[in-house]
Amino acid sequence: MSVEAANDVGLWKFENCPHFADAHAGCNIYAIMNVDRLHQLLKGVFKDHTWEWMVDFLKNIYGAEKTLELIDERFFALLRFSDIHQFGHKLTRVKQWTSIEFKDMLKVWLAALAPLLKGHPNHLKFLKSVTDFILITGYHSHTETTLRYLQDTLHGISRNIHLFLPYRHNQSISKIPKIHSLFHYIECIKEMGSADNSDTKVSEAAHKNLNKDGYRASNKVDYIPQMLRWETR
Repeated sequence: MSVEAANDVGLWKFENCPHFADAHAGCNIYAIMNVDRLHQLLKGVFKDHTWEWMVDFLKNIYGAEKTLELIDERFFALLRFSDIHQFGHKLTRVKQWTSIEFKDMLKVWLAALAPLLKGHPNHLKFLKSVTDFILITGYHSHTETTLRYLQDTLHGISRNIHLFLPYRHNQSISKIPKIHSLFHYIECIKEMGSADNSDTKVSEAAHKNLNKDGYRASNKVDYIPQMLRWETR
């Protein structure tokens, strides 16, 4: 949305609005920020990074078009079973994903991609470490044992993530905030409780419905300003 459009709607600036930090001068902002499994792990580490790196790696082995066909075939060949999503035969052609689809992919991608990674065990170990980390952080409660499991998966990620350096445009992973966040999960869980307490999927559920209602109330042309007006009524 452009600055001009926001100004027209009237939501670009709030005059005479006190700043949050003015009343919390001694607050450590880093100590009040909790982890977010949905955006940091499922969308960030899993889909935006690990999945994309793995697809690029496979393209180097099988070629670009052949890789997409093989991935589609592998996911399409998954057997029907309770709570296992059937992805159809055009998985790689989907442009937009939801958190539910991220979780469904996470359940089966090791089994689906393992045959394509034959002869590359360390790449598969990296996928397993990422998968274990995301699943363990979803526990409703933790013990010292589960946190040790989480630390072990971090070691596995650290040992093998260098394999994907060639698929980063700057040949570095040191400046990826969502990868860096992995190393703060254990500390955050100890201080603030299990990570599912701060997962934004709860607020996302309400956000999704409000967006849909606002869009339906518009005339579908230049709909963002109309949705903002609808929200403020």
